[in-house]
Amino acid sequence: MFACLFPGQGSQKKGMGKDLFGQFQEITAKADRILGYSIEALCLENPDNRLVLTQFTQPALYVVNALTWMKAARDEPEARPAFVAGHSLGEYNALFAAGVFDFETGLRLVRKRGELMGRAKDGGMAAVVGLPEAKIRAVLADADAGAVDPANFNAPHQTVISGPLEILTALKQPFMDAGARTYLVLKVSAAFHSRYMAPAGREFAEFLEGFTFHEPRFPVIANVTARPYQPDQISANLAAQITGAVKWSETICYLRGKGVTDFRECGPGRVLTNLNKRIMEEAEPLYVADEPTMTSVEPTMTSVEPTMTSVEPTMTSVEPTMTSEPTKTPEPTKTSVPPASPVPAPSQGAVTACAVDTMLASIKAETLGAADFRERYGVRYAYVAGAMYKGIASKELVVRMGQAGLIGFLGTGGLKMDRIEEDLRFISGQLSTEQSFGMNLLSQPDSPETEMKTVDLFLKYGVRNVEAAAYIVMSPALVYYRLKGAYRNAAGKVRAPHNIIAKVSRPEVAENFLSPAPEKIVRQLVAAGRLTEEEAALGRTLPMSADLCVEADSGGHTDMGVAAVLIPTIRRLRDRLAQQFGHDEHIHVGSAGGIGTPEAAASAFMLGADFILTGSINQPSPESGASDAVKDLLQQINVQDTEYAPAGDMFELGAKVQVVRRGLFFPARANKLYDLYRNHNSLDELDAKTRHMIQEKYFRRSFDDVWQETRAHFLKTRPQVVEKAERNPKFKMALIFKWYFVYSTRLAMSGDMKRKVDFQIHCGPALGAFNQWVKGTDLEPWTQRNVDRIADHLMNATAEYLRTRMTDLLGPAGRPSPQ
Repeated sequence: MFACLFPGQGSQKKGMGKDLFGQFQEITAKADRILGYSIEALCLENPDNRLVLTQFTQPALYVVNALTWMKAARDEPEARPAFVAGHSLGEYNALFAAGVFDFETGLRLVRKRGELMGRAKDGGMAAVVGLPEAKIRAVLADADAGAVDPANFNAPHQTVISGPLEILTALKQPFMDAGARTYLVLKVSAAFHSRYMAPAGREFAEFLEGFTFHEPRFPVIANVTARPYQPDQISANLAAQITGAVKWSETICYLRGKGVTDFRECGPGRVLTNLNKRIMEEAEPLYVADEPTMTSVEPTMTSVEPTMTSVEPTMTSVEPTMTSEPTKTPEPTKTSVPPASPVPAPSQGAVTACAVDTMLASIKAETLGAADFRERYGVRYAYVAGAMYKGIASKELVVRMGQAGLIGFLGTGGLKMDRIEEDLRFISGQLSTEQSFGMNLLSQPDSPETEMKTVDLFLKYGVRNVEAAAYIVMSPALVYYRLKGAYRNAAGKVRAPHNIIAKVSRPEVAENFLSPAPEKIVRQLVAAGRLTEEEAALGRTLPMSADLCVEADSGGHTDMGVAAVLIPTIRRLRDRLAQQFGHDEHIHVGSAGGIGTPEAAASAFMLGADFILTGSINQPSPESGASDAVKDLLQQINVQDTEYAPAGDMFELGAKVQVVRRGLFFPARANKLYDLYRNHNSLDELDAKTRHMIQEKYFRRSFDDVWQETRAHFLKTRPQVVEKAERNPKFKMALIFKWYFVYSTRLAMSGDMKRKVDFQIHCGPALGAFNQWVKGTDLEPWTQRNVDRIADHLMNATAEYLRTRMTDLLGPAGRPSPQ
């Protein structure tokens, strides 16, 4: 009799799986699609030493363990193990080997488990070597350390304990005095495999309800019981493993008592082999009465597909290293929160006071909006920090949001390609794969090649989330980003690895994003070799956007829409087109524009917004790319201190942006320039007084100087523009006037106080409302307005406001007496 054992974290090493990936290319490709990076490159090349990072170690080990098993089963089909077991993470491989779920489902379960465990940040763990379990419990009792739990029984004389960090630190001397050979506080972020992981365990139990598991083909020994799984205990054991101790020593003793004499480690390294040698030297076999028998099922290499009703998880696994020799691991990072608890719906005449209290208590920052939106992007709140051009939504802002378990989008508009790549490298180096971020993609109909180069850059760096702005029709670059890598998942559903959140303010634009990509563009991309025929075919069933964000009156470009009108209209359009096209993934509709107070955010959620997106209120924050001079000014504005001005990039069309007017001349001067352009055909038609005013007060340089600078710029980038201007005096006048818009932005970005009156600062009245709301609090100075603090403050206050309003609306007459 032999048993297959699957190792957990601590067994990883560079080069693992070298002979396996080529043999199982389809499985490897599945892993790449789920994880968003090449698992083969990670294992064989270990770029930036990532294999020591938990977020990379966990999926890498799961994949290599699984491929090792599949090779053994293929090469020796007659060799059937009597039992399988896995150490912590390895237990998922044991369940996969026994046919409880397929490879892809197991990897997704590992990622979700890691997401939940990664949120925990309190407590720690310590390894005790040289003492038996009974002695360890005695030391804990003598030291009055009831807050500490045994977490891993790795061998008879090696145990890992979990609990509050200060208690673990203080326990070193008592354990050394009791005869321990080694006592080492591990560098982990929380008290894993202990009571302190109960919130994660409860949520994982809820998540597991969305899966149907299959009866094991042969016995799988559970970590928490050191006994075989029973078919009706699979979900319970997996959830319990998060809080329960890993009884590895007892597992091996149990298997020996069942007659197992051959233990085969199925994965990289010999960690379990060495550990088992110690167990067999120090402990006797464990003989127990027979357990209930399971129906034997002959193993096959074709995994049975589980039924999945939950949304796809998006996080990698995080757990501490628990091996024969304690290994230090990096600290997991807080990433996301549980899905929203359902709010009980009152029924006429049957609502108790208790039910009302339960409903009110369920309104929390973490439950506002759509639970599956938070799941899709791996965030704590249904909240987005939107992009602001010229890097005002900066790399630092994006990183701060991601590290807080939220999502922000880099403002790429107006940035050169090398700057975008530099920022991407910075973000990638600061955030782990389970932390979310996104990039802005701006429509550039006059420069489609630049738009495509931007998408190429996003794909190069594995950008999975894009905020699409200023689009009216779909572009080849946008379609390419959306459809590249499209695949069919294990349940047969078509999925895209890239999410687009489209900002829309008109139903006809929303309809374009809710529909599949235009066939003409798809065929062009196939002909150009950018999409495969398979990707094109799959893409015909996908909507262009994963989600929509309805943009009402806002800072910067605005259609001056009204949220109360737009949100319900777009939601109905979404529902109608979802039925028409048969979308099997929910498209969320969010709200942007005017959100700066709890009341505004609450109104968006009550209108049906699945998430909210903030912009202006993040501009005066320490992480923002705006200058300190601009932040000082923005901190003081009120709701009436903004105005509409022509948009520099769409000057000739009369498009509008909303900007700050308090203490600034830019809005008036910009509108004057547009009026002059509209009413004249060339600079020569302007009267002498007007010409003097513009050159001396607005530009502070001559028209000719401005033209020479503009001409030199376009000769390098688009010489055809210069040729057109030389032929068309009105077009030349427009280019010269548009120089002022570039110049005024540059002044604001640099904070040149000598030209403060010409600052162009995109901003909506939401910031004025926010300033009034936080007046007199610690968030009044912009230096304290970190973007994640703004999010926490706004979302928690919104939940409190909604609870209060619901209570007021129910009133004495609507609130039933306790029954």
